Amino acid sequence: MKLLDRLPSLKGKEKDEIVDLLLHEEYGYFPNVDISIDVTVESKNLRFCAGKAVLEKLAFHCKSELGEHTFHVSYIYPSDKKNSPAFVHINFGPETPHEYQPSEEVVDNGYAILSIFYKDVSSDDGDFTNGIAGLLYKNGERGDTDCGKIGIWAWAASRVFDYSLTRDEVDHTRVSVIGHSRLGKTALLAGMLDERFYCAFSNDSGCSGAAIARETGGETIEAICRVFPFWFCKNYYKYAHNEETMPFDQHFLIAANYPHKVYAASALEDEWAYPKNEYLGCVAASEFFTDRGRKGFITDDEHPELRKRYNDGDIGYHLRPGKHYLGREDWQRYIEFLNF
Repeated sequence: MKLLDRLPSLKGKEKDEIVDLLLHEEYGYFPNVDISIDVTVESKNLRFCAGKAVLEKLAFHCKSELGEHTFHVSYIYPSDKKNSPAFVHINFGPETPHEYQPSEEVVDNGYAILSIFYKDVSSDDGDFTNGIAGLLYKNGERGDTDCGKIGIWAWAASRVFDYSLTRDEVDHTRVSVIGHSRLGKTALLAGMLDERFYCAFSNDSGCSGAAIARETGGETIEAICRVFPFWFCKNYYKYAHNEETMPFDQHFLIAANYPHKVYAASALEDEWAYPKNEYLGCVAASEFFTDRGRKGFITDDEHPELRKRYNDGDIGYHLRPGKHYLGREDWQRYIEFLNF
């Protein structure tokens, strides 16, 4: 039997039902904690990218009854343009530009970027006493359905979106969220939870991101929960070696990015992320969009074609040559999708 025929069906399901299922069983709920945020501009460079862009360093001062924490954002926008579409980039480093972020090229295409260094939000480990996690969990202790680090990073992306709404350099109706690998999973979760995003871009997100968990030849739920249990809620661990019992699969996450656009990308040599199942995640999610009058994922291909643009629907995809990486070719395809 084909894998697509064996997946849990999205038919008859409402978005709220899907969101609740994924939060309860995989990503966890963000605790109901009051966090105040005050944003300050720490520095401003008017000559960034040879004067074509402005670079501002922002500080997000966060406070709850459990303490305080500050994380930082690099905000880049074209110096000669107002009302620019923008990316909220959940990034692997604080550098600007970064190896995963060709800032000048993005600016040359008329886009702004607000880049977050994910570890500045909360550490990428099992310590829930530091960063934003420390403002949520007393003594670092969390329950079975409390969110892990992916949920915390996704929350931060939405708070940066909030800030973008205060800036007139940004087109507030065209702010997208983007991330690579574990942060590609984060981008999809942020897009699911925050319908204000124009598009969620998931680059090489693999297991627990865009890739179907059943019948994978790449990373498994057992492997990811053994090495990175702190990314998810504790409920997720029960599906290790037990994928067939899941009442969902990752096409639910892609589908739950409705009503805005969503895009998953793969790399040919990235077998751990398993491109075949990332592609099938888009195929399986399509009906949720089409049942609601949207275009969904448009393809006649059983397998993805290398470098083909799957841009015609509200779900986009590409497969590029190479390994696990977020590079210029990916950014170019994403901008093409937004401009299509």
